[in-house]
Amino acid sequence: MMFRFRSALLASLSLAAAFALNAAAAQAQDSKPADTVVATIAGETITEADLTQAMADLDQQFARLPEEQKRAAALSAIIEIKLLANEARAKGLDKSEEFQRRMAFLQQRALHSEVIENEVAGKITDEDIRKRYDAEIADTPPTNEVHARHILVKTKEEADAIVKQLDGGAKFEDIAKEKSSDPGSGAQGGDLGWFGAGQMVPEFEKAAFALEVGSYTKEPVQSQFGWHIIKLEDKRAKQPPAFDEVKEQFRSLVLREKYFALVKQLREAGKVDVTDPDLKKGVEAIEKSEQ
Repeated sequence: MMFRFRSALLASLSLAAAFALNAAAAQAQDSKPADTVVATIAGETITEADLTQAMADLDQQFARLPEEQKRAAALSAIIEIKLLANEARAKGLDKSEEFQRRMAFLQQRALHSEVIENEVAGKITDEDIRKRYDAEIADTPPTNEVHARHILVKTKEEADAIVKQLDGGAKFEDIAKEKSSDPGSGAQGGDLGWFGAGQMVPEFEKAAFALEVGSYTKEPVQSQFGWHIIKLEDKRAKQPPAFDEVKEQFRSLVLREKYFALVKQLREAGKVDVTDPDLKKGVEAIEKSEQ
């Protein structure tokens, strides 16, 4: 199953969904009261609440740090931010029109995240995710997968000679180990494991799925990699992934669907009017892709 998300928006949604969890985790790591002062800058206090906020907001920057270093790193970041912010105010940089416009946009982004956290991600239940999973599985047609081996050689002459050896009783696995040029499977007797439709080049896939269990291709199969002799070990109905294996993927899917449903509702109620003709076409195309 493949779900196409617009990468930038998905990242935004994922971060917003994770924010509340990160904040909760940060609070759980330290049971100190939120108003506990952890540092001061010229009399301005930095509290546990500030530290928790920074750890959640800057979580991606601290991802590679050991857990025991994250609080100190967050505090160091707060100190740097506040020192430079104070310097900016002292120089009047906060009074510029450009800064005010940027501040307004950042405030809107923060409020956007608040809505996602509280009205979308925060209201998704395990039951919602399970229902979406069950619906996806019900709509997915059953497919087969096969377990195959192959021997890869450069020329048809080599491949024909190997078929003759197999016809004479030679063991497929032994010839694969000796003669296959596939570095990945040769040492394993040509074993490719289980695979389904779309995972191999078309000519290889077609030949493998056409075989009976235990048989091999009497006529070598040519692909961009060379010439293959393929043996079918087994075939079976492909089982859908277990719910627990894909739960987080479906959480993201439910989040995406609920988010766009809310956006559509608010867009219709908000009477949005894009006056630039070219931009209007672009926005309409994006809206259509979200449906």
